[in-house]
Amino acid sequence: MKLYRPATVAVGVLFVLLGGLTRLATPEQVYEEQNMIAVSGTIGESLKYAGTDSTVAVTRMKFAKSVVEEDGSDDGKPIETNGVYVALEWDTVRGVKKPDNIAATLVADGGTVYEPIEMSDSGMDFPTAGFAKVGVVVFEVNPTDLKGLTLNVRPSGMLFNVLNSYVEVDLGIPSEEIAQQLVDGADDQYVVQEPVVRVASS
Repeated sequence: MKLYRPATVAVGVLFVLLGGLTRLATPEQVYEEQNMIAVSGTIGESLKYAGTDSTVAVTRMKFAKSVVEEDGSDDGKPIETNGVYVALEWDTVRGVKKPDNIAATLVADGGTVYEPIEMSDSGMDFPTAGFAKVGVVVFEVNPTDLKGLTLNVRPSGMLFNVLNSYVEVDLGIPSEEIAQQLVDGADDQYVVQEPVVRVASS
């Protein structure tokens, strides 16, 4: 009868345990991907938000070297960056069903995720039912990491045991060359205006 050394046995047990953990992890990863549906579009398109009758649209994109708030809450001093600011002007329309709060991020082709800057008038949300709202959300990004930049608009309280949908807006930066053109043409300053609410058109 062949005898196995303790070290050999230990290595074998380790591989069995790792194999079991891998098999356990794989279905969860697949499940998380399968319960997400992207509603995709481009700048100017109104997209249904998270399975509701509310809509989200990015109406314009601007690049800037600095930002300042219109209401003077930052003492009127522009906030500069070593990168570049991407300001996305948006329009949301609230339907009958109350939508979940918005969590907006920018995602580049390389997988980098950018969060909105902390500024009182920079953000994205919905008005009350029957109304529309326009505003802007601003991101500070790496100017060498703009290719394929996409805005992801997701419900902030998504459940992983139900089917979820989110909005995905292609910002139209398919190459490094176009990204560089946008950076080179960035405005010296972008003024972040207060959101405006109006009655939604029928």
